[in-house]
Amino acid sequence: MRVVIQRVSEACVAVPAESYESRIGAGLLVLAAFIDEDTEEDLEWTAKKIAGMRIFDDEAGVMNLSVKDVDAEVLAVSQFTLYASTVKGNRPSYIKAAKPDVAIPLYEKFLMKLEEHIGKPVGKGIFGADMKVSLLNDGPVTIIVDSKLKF
Repeated sequence: MRVVIQRVSEACVAVPAESYESRIGAGLLVLAAFIDEDTEEDLEWTAKKIAGMRIFDDEAGVMNLSVKDVDAEVLAVSQFTLYASTVKGNRPSYIKAAKPDVAIPLYEKFLMKLEEHIGKPVGKGIFGADMKVSLLNDGPVTIIVDSKLKF
């Protein structure tokens, strides 16, 4: 599992074709991608890592607080393109990304685990939809986490 975490002042995902929108204020925008080999352990480890990551400023202006510490919000959006391979040619290959029959259940379980770890509902996108994501990056702070690279 691979995620890109962005600390945001605000973020929104919209699916105009379905009149759907999910919006958060200050918090984290999490872009998430899955591969066939991802397990429940990958989902758990990544959700726990996101909930505990100390990337919010404390009173001294030092990144020392987690999303839970500052009672911030989380918006999690599926994004299979995080597994793009750009080694050959100029057209990215997405062959490593899990297909919907595998990725959808993983995404849904990941959302549940995130909610468990942060202790509140998580905003979400619609898997496979043509989503429009907007954000105001705070910092900017952008972190990449890959559950297959944990040591």
